[in-house]
Amino acid sequence: MTLKPHARIFSPRPFTTAVTLLLLTMLIALGRWQLHRADEKRVLFDAFDKGTDATTVITADTPAVQRYQHVLANGRYDASRQILIDNMTDSDGHAGYFVVTPFALAGGGWLLVNRGWVPLGMSRKTLPAVPVDANPRTVRGRADHMPSPGIRMGTPEPLRPPFPVVANFPSRAQIEHLIPEHDWSPAAELVLLDADQPDGYARHWQAPGFPPLRHIAYAVQWFGLAVALAVIYLVTNLRRPKGLGSAA
Repeated sequence: MTLKPHARIFSPRPFTTAVTLLLLTMLIALGRWQLHRADEKRVLFDAFDKGTDATTVITADTPAVQRYQHVLANGRYDASRQILIDNMTDSDGHAGYFVVTPFALAGGGWLLVNRGWVPLGMSRKTLPAVPVDANPRTVRGRADHMPSPGIRMGTPEPLRPPFPVVANFPSRAQIEHLIPEHDWSPAAELVLLDADQPDGYARHWQAPGFPPLRHIAYAVQWFGLAVALAVIYLVTNLRRPKGLGSAA
Protein backbone atom coordinates (compact mmCIF):
# COMPACT_ATOMS: atom_id res chain seq x y z
CA MET A 1 0.00 0.00 0.00
CA THR A 2 1.30 3.48 -0.93
CA LEU A 3 0.39 6.63 0.98
CA LYS A 4 0.79 10.14 -0.49
CA PRO A 5 0.81 12.74 2.29
CA HIS A 6 1.62 16.22 0.94
CA ALA A 7 3.12 15.09 -2.35
CA ARG A 8 5.29 12.46 -0.65
CA ILE A 9 4.98 8.73 -0.72
CA PHE A 10 5.60 6.25 2.07
CA SER A 11 8.24 3.96 0.61
CA PRO A 12 9.96 1.85 3.30
CA ARG A 13 12.77 -0.53 2.52
CA PRO A 14 12.21 -4.18 3.53
CA PHE A 15 15.39 -4.42 5.61
CA THR A 16 14.65 -1.18 7.47
CA THR A 17 11.10 -2.33 8.13
CA ALA A 18 12.26 -5.70 9.48
CA VAL A 19 14.83 -4.11 11.81
CA THR A 20 12.32 -1.51 13.02
CA LEU A 21 9.68 -4.13 13.77
CA LEU A 22 12.21 -6.21 15.68
CA LEU A 23 13.32 -3.22 17.77
CA LEU A 24 9.73 -2.12 18.40
CA THR A 25 8.85 -5.60 19.59
CA MET A 26 11.82 -5.61 21.96
CA LEU A 27 11.10 -2.12 23.33
CA ILE A 28 7.42 -2.87 23.93
CA ALA A 29 8.30 -6.20 25.55
CA LEU A 30 10.76 -4.45 27.89
CA GLY A 31 8.12 -1.89 28.83
CA ARG A 32 5.55 -4.60 29.55
CA TRP A 33 8.11 -6.52 31.62
CA GLN A 34 8.78 -3.41 33.72
CA LEU A 35 5.04 -2.99 34.31
CA HIS A 36 4.88 -6.64 35.40
CA ARG A 37 7.81 -6.07 37.77
CA ALA A 38 6.02 -2.99 39.15
CA ASP A 39 2.99 -5.17 39.98
CA GLU A 40 5.23 -7.74 41.68
CA LYS A 41 7.03 -5.07 43.69
CA ARG A 42 3.73 -3.47 44.70
CA VAL A 43 2.65 -6.78 46.24
CA LEU A 44 6.06 -7.18 47.93
CA PHE A 45 6.18 -3.65 49.35
CA ASP A 46 2.56 -3.90 50.52
CA ALA A 47 3.40 -7.15 52.32
CA PHE A 48 6.37 -5.45 54.00
CA ASP A 49 4.26 -2.46 55.08
CA LYS A 50 1.48 -4.67 56.46
CA GLY A 51 3.80 -7.24 58.07
CA THR A 52 3.72 -5.56 61.47
CA ASP A 53 -0.09 -5.30 61.62
CA ALA A 54 -0.07 -8.49 63.72
CA THR A 55 2.52 -10.73 65.37
CA THR A 56 2.68 -14.52 65.05
CA VAL A 57 4.21 -16.54 67.89
CA ILE A 58 6.54 -19.20 66.49
CA THR A 59 6.80 -22.62 68.10
CA ALA A 60 8.12 -25.90 66.76
CA ASP A 61 4.70 -26.64 65.18
CA THR A 62 4.09 -23.27 63.50
CA PRO A 63 3.54 -23.68 59.74
CA ALA A 64 5.12 -21.37 57.19
CA VAL A 65 4.04 -17.75 57.61
CA GLN A 66 3.86 -15.11 54.90
CA ARG A 67 7.01 -13.28 53.96
CA TYR A 68 7.59 -10.19 56.17
CA GLN A 69 5.04 -11.36 58.74
CA HIS A 70 6.06 -10.04 62.15
CA VAL A 71 6.96 -12.91 64.47
CA LEU A 72 7.92 -13.58 68.06
CA ALA A 73 9.89 -16.56 69.39
CA ASN A 74 11.16 -17.69 72.79
CA GLY A 75 14.43 -19.58 73.18
CA ARG A 76 18.20 -19.23 73.20
CA TYR A 77 20.88 -18.18 70.72
CA ASP A 78 23.58 -20.70 69.78
CA ALA A 79 26.66 -18.51 69.28
CA SER A 80 28.91 -21.51 68.64
CA ARG A 81 27.53 -22.15 65.13
CA GLN A 82 27.10 -18.78 63.47
CA ILE A 83 27.25 -17.92 59.75
CA LEU A 84 28.57 -14.72 58.22
CA ILE A 85 26.88 -14.07 54.88
CA ASP A 86 29.48 -12.35 52.70
CA ASN A 87 29.08 -9.60 50.08
CA MET A 88 26.32 -7.79 51.93
CA THR A 89 26.17 -3.99 51.96
CA ASP A 90 24.71 -1.45 54.36
CA SER A 91 22.44 1.44 53.39
CA ASP A 92 25.51 3.46 52.31
CA GLY A 93 26.91 0.70 50.10
CA HIS A 94 29.74 -0.37 52.42
CA ALA A 95 30.77 -4.04 52.22
CA GLY A 96 30.32 -6.40 55.13
CA TYR A 97 28.51 -9.46 56.47
CA PHE A 98 25.07 -10.40 57.72
CA VAL A 99 25.36 -12.20 61.05
CA VAL A 100 23.06 -15.24 61.08
CA THR A 101 22.71 -17.03 64.40
CA PRO A 102 20.83 -20.30 65.10
CA PHE A 103 18.07 -19.89 67.66
CA ALA A 104 16.90 -22.89 69.71
CA LEU A 105 13.17 -22.55 70.33
CA ALA A 106 11.85 -23.22 73.79
CA GLY A 107 10.08 -26.56 73.60
CA GLY A 108 12.07 -27.72 70.56
CA GLY A 109 12.81 -26.58 67.05
CA TRP A 110 15.29 -24.19 65.47
CA LEU A 111 15.21 -20.87 63.65
CA LEU A 112 17.83 -18.76 61.90
CA VAL A 113 17.98 -15.14 63.04
CA ASN A 114 19.68 -12.42 61.01
CA ARG A 115 21.09 -10.15 63.73
CA GLY A 116 22.14 -7.47 61.27
CA TRP A 117 25.08 -6.15 59.27
CA VAL A 118 28.69 -5.75 60.39
CA PRO A 119 31.50 -4.15 58.33
CA LEU A 120 34.55 -5.90 56.97
CA GLY A 121 37.65 -5.71 59.12
CA MET A 122 41.11 -4.64 58.02
CA SER A 123 41.43 -7.99 56.25
CA ARG A 124 39.12 -10.87 55.32
CA LYS A 125 41.46 -13.07 57.32
CA THR A 126 40.27 -11.29 60.45
CA LEU A 127 36.60 -11.99 61.04
CA PRO A 128 34.46 -9.69 63.17
CA ALA A 129 33.67 -10.68 66.73
CA VAL A 130 29.91 -11.33 66.96
CA PRO A 131 29.33 -12.73 70.47
CA VAL A 132 25.93 -13.29 72.02
CA ASP A 133 25.04 -15.02 75.28
CA ALA A 134 22.87 -18.14 75.60
CA ASN A 135 20.44 -16.71 78.13
CA PRO A 136 16.73 -17.38 77.53
CA ARG A 137 15.11 -14.54 75.64
CA THR A 138 12.31 -13.45 73.36
CA VAL A 139 13.22 -12.29 69.87
CA ARG A 140 11.00 -10.26 67.58
CA GLY A 141 11.44 -9.75 63.87
CA ARG A 142 10.10 -10.37 60.38
CA ALA A 143 9.95 -13.65 58.48
CA ASP A 144 12.02 -13.50 55.31
CA HIS A 145 13.82 -15.60 52.71
CA MET A 146 17.55 -16.20 52.68
CA PRO A 147 19.45 -13.55 50.67
CA SER A 148 19.93 -14.77 47.11
CA PRO A 149 21.89 -13.59 44.05
CA GLY A 150 20.19 -12.50 40.86
CA ILE A 151 21.66 -15.53 39.09
CA ARG A 152 23.15 -18.53 40.90
CA MET A 153 25.97 -20.00 38.83
CA GLY A 154 27.15 -23.60 39.11
CA THR A 155 26.84 -25.97 42.04
CA PRO A 156 27.77 -24.40 45.39
CA GLU A 157 30.36 -26.12 47.53
CA PRO A 158 29.21 -27.55 50.88
CA LEU A 159 29.73 -25.30 53.89
CA ARG A 160 32.29 -26.55 56.39
CA PRO A 161 33.42 -25.51 59.89
CA PRO A 162 35.22 -23.87 61.65
CA PHE A 163 32.63 -21.42 62.85
CA PRO A 164 31.75 -18.72 62.21
CA VAL A 165 31.45 -19.94 58.64
CA VAL A 166 31.78 -17.31 55.91
CA ALA A 167 29.33 -18.10 53.09
CA ASN A 168 28.39 -16.37 49.87
CA PHE A 169 24.57 -16.44 49.49
CA PRO A 170 24.06 -19.79 51.25
CA SER A 171 20.76 -21.57 50.80
CA ARG A 172 18.69 -22.81 53.69
CA ALA A 173 19.46 -26.38 52.61
CA GLN A 174 23.20 -25.71 52.80
CA ILE A 175 22.86 -24.30 56.30
CA GLU A 176 20.74 -27.24 57.45
CA HIS A 177 23.46 -29.56 56.14
CA LEU A 178 26.11 -27.53 57.97
CA ILE A 179 24.10 -27.47 61.22
CA PRO A 180 22.56 -30.97 61.29
CA GLU A 181 19.51 -30.39 63.46
CA HIS A 182 16.45 -32.39 62.43
CA ASP A 183 13.70 -30.07 63.62
CA TRP A 184 14.17 -26.79 61.78
CA SER A 185 11.02 -24.73 62.02
CA PRO A 186 9.06 -24.40 58.75
CA ALA A 187 7.70 -21.04 59.92
CA ALA A 188 10.42 -18.95 58.24
CA GLU A 189 13.68 -19.49 56.39
CA LEU A 190 15.11 -16.53 58.26
CA VAL A 191 13.99 -13.97 60.84
CA LEU A 192 15.14 -10.36 60.44
CA LEU A 193 15.74 -9.15 63.99
CA ASP A 194 13.83 -5.95 64.78
CA ALA A 195 15.93 -2.81 65.05
CA ASP A 196 14.91 -2.26 68.70
CA GLN A 197 15.98 -5.76 69.78
CA PRO A 198 19.21 -6.23 71.77
CA ASP A 199 22.30 -8.15 70.60
CA GLY A 200 21.95 -7.00 67.02
CA TYR A 201 23.97 -4.92 64.59
CA ALA A 202 23.05 -2.46 61.83
CA ARG A 203 19.46 -3.20 60.76
CA HIS A 204 17.68 -1.12 58.14
CA TRP A 205 15.30 -3.73 56.79
CA GLN A 206 13.22 -2.97 53.73
CA ALA A 207 11.68 -4.81 50.81
CA PRO A 208 14.45 -5.62 48.31
CA GLY A 209 15.00 -3.93 44.97
CA PHE A 210 13.52 -0.85 43.36
CA PRO A 211 10.12 0.48 44.47
CA PRO A 212 7.17 0.07 42.05
CA LEU A 213 7.32 3.66 40.78
CA ARG A 214 10.89 3.15 39.58
CA HIS A 215 9.77 0.24 37.40
CA ILE A 216 6.87 2.31 36.04
CA ALA A 217 9.33 5.08 35.15
CA TYR A 218 11.50 2.56 33.31
CA ALA A 219 8.43 1.27 31.47
CA VAL A 220 7.56 4.80 30.35
CA GLN A 221 11.11 5.19 29.03
CA TRP A 222 10.91 1.98 27.00
CA PHE A 223 7.50 2.88 25.58
CA GLY A 224 8.75 6.40 24.81
CA LEU A 225 11.69 4.96 22.88
CA ALA A 226 9.24 2.77 20.94
CA VAL A 227 7.14 5.80 19.98
CA ALA A 228 10.26 7.77 19.00
CA LEU A 229 11.49 4.88 16.84
CA ALA A 230 8.10 4.61 15.11
CA VAL A 231 8.09 8.34 14.35
CA ILE A 232 11.66 8.23 13.00
CA TYR A 233 10.76 5.24 10.84
CA LEU A 234 7.73 7.01 9.37
CA VAL A 235 9.51 10.32 8.72
CA THR A 236 12.62 8.82 7.16
CA ASN A 237 10.55 6.68 4.81
CA LEU A 238 8.44 9.51 3.37
CA ARG A 239 10.03 10.36 0.01
CA ARG A 240 9.31 12.64 -2.91
CA PRO A 241 8.19 10.74 -5.98
CA LYS A 242 10.71 10.71 -8.78
CA GLY A 243 10.05 13.40 -11.36
CA LEU A 244 8.03 15.58 -8.98
CA GLY A 245 9.35 19.12 -9.26
CA SER A 246 8.35 22.45 -7.82
CA ALA A 247 6.20 24.88 -9.77
CA ALA A 248 8.15 27.77 -11.41
